[in-house]
Amino acid sequence: MSTIFSKIISGEIPCHKIHENDDFIAFLDVNPIAKGHTLIVPKFEVDYIFDMNNDQFSDFHLYSKKIALAIKKSIPCLKIGTAVIGLEVPHAHIHLVPMNEVGDLNFSSTRKVFTPKEFAEIAKLISSNL
Repeated sequence: MSTIFSKIISGEIPCHKIHENDDFIAFLDVNPIAKGHTLIVPKFEVDYIFDMNNDQFSDFHLYSKKIALAIKKSIPCLKIGTAVIGLEVPHAHIHLVPMNEVGDLNFSSTRKVFTPKEFAEIAKLISSNL
């Protein structure tokens, strides 16, 4: 199951990486609904989040928490919303989205546009708060 996320993990496709460890990678969504919208992706290929074993599932969420706390320190917002949709790419992932109201977690909303330089600055800022 090779997906766009597999290609990002292998380095075939560039990303605005925030952090990675042996099991997971965090990078900015290229089509964000908010500044700082980040994807958390396991480096192992699994389509459905609930197909992960219990240890993988727990580690995935604990890693997401670490990144969410760094986003919260970096991007002015009330909370970091999370979403697991899993329909657009057949590779499990968690969306972390800075939000100030419920409507900020609306994936049908107009997407934000950032320059490559702005994406790089956002990623660097979040990384610096880990």
